[in-house]
Amino acid sequence: MKETLTGGPDTQDTPVSGGPAGPAAAARRRRLTELGRPWLLLAPALVVLAGLLLWPLVQVGKLSLQDYEVKFGGGVGTFTGLDHYTDLLTSELLWKTVLPNTVFFAFACVGLTIALGTLVALLLNRLGATWRLICSVAILAAWAMPAVTGTYVWIWLFQPQDGLFSQLAAGAGLIDPETTNWFTERLPFYAIATVNVVHHGFPFVAITVLAGLLTIPKELYEAGMIDGANAWQRFWKITVPTIKPVFLVVTILSTIWDFKVFTQVFVMPGGNGSNPDVYNLGVFSYIEAFAKNDYGTGAAAAVLLTLLLLVITIVYIRTLFRQGEEEL
Repeated sequence: MKETLTGGPDTQDTPVSGGPAGPAAAARRRRLTELGRPWLLLAPALVVLAGLLLWPLVQVGKLSLQDYEVKFGGGVGTFTGLDHYTDLLTSELLWKTVLPNTVFFAFACVGLTIALGTLVALLLNRLGATWRLICSVAILAAWAMPAVTGTYVWIWLFQPQDGLFSQLAAGAGLIDPETTNWFTERLPFYAIATVNVVHHGFPFVAITVLAGLLTIPKELYEAGMIDGANAWQRFWKITVPTIKPVFLVVTILSTIWDFKVFTQVFVMPGGNGSNPDVYNLGVFSYIEAFAKNDYGTGAAAAVLLTLLLLVITIVYIRTLFRQGEEEL
């Protein structure tokens, strides 16, 4: 028994396992467990997302490399390499119409949605609890309305001759109701589409920004007022820096949504393919694939839109992370 306690034959391996290598191995196992546990918890959701998003994206990428012909009972694809991408990137329609429509329309929608949503959030923040609830429910009705329904409302408002805005503009002598059609020209078409998208999207921004505003201590504004800061200065020096991550998040989401707008453009008169001047990438991809049966070009346009959104999202996320690191 004495030999065992003093390091006899039965305990010669104990110092080795309890030496420096033992704690290091335990620390490695603990670190691996800490790193692996979140991924284990996320695994079911990641499997579902892979099935719903990643697999279709792989199939679209595969389709963009083929000339695909639909036949009874299936389809036949002939590998063409990057021919569809070459044709797409050398298309005059893409560079002069489709991409400008997509980019300028998206940035206009994002800017106006963020601006209007922020103004509404600031208004809601100044209201009492009862009126805040009433106004929040009222603006959320616009967000809850289906995109198709909302688009038809705006079509009715701008209907040539008998639409409300057409009658008001004709009454003011701004247009000739017999010859004016808001949906045939590129600029008025996208102006109506922009109003439609902003009207549908600003409630989400307003409620999200309001949630951020409610977390700002009132003492900060009181200190700013004591220092002589006016309302504009308090907004830029206190509100914006404090809830900057909220603005970044709503900007990322609005950008993704507005770059891939389809319904609001396709449902409007001329947006379903009869007027190529109003194509955006989403509508162009659909028309090429399903109206012209050129599935390869349509898939290539969809891949291009996806890559464009990935680049924009990565830039925003890097900005968000950099902001978090600076705050730390």
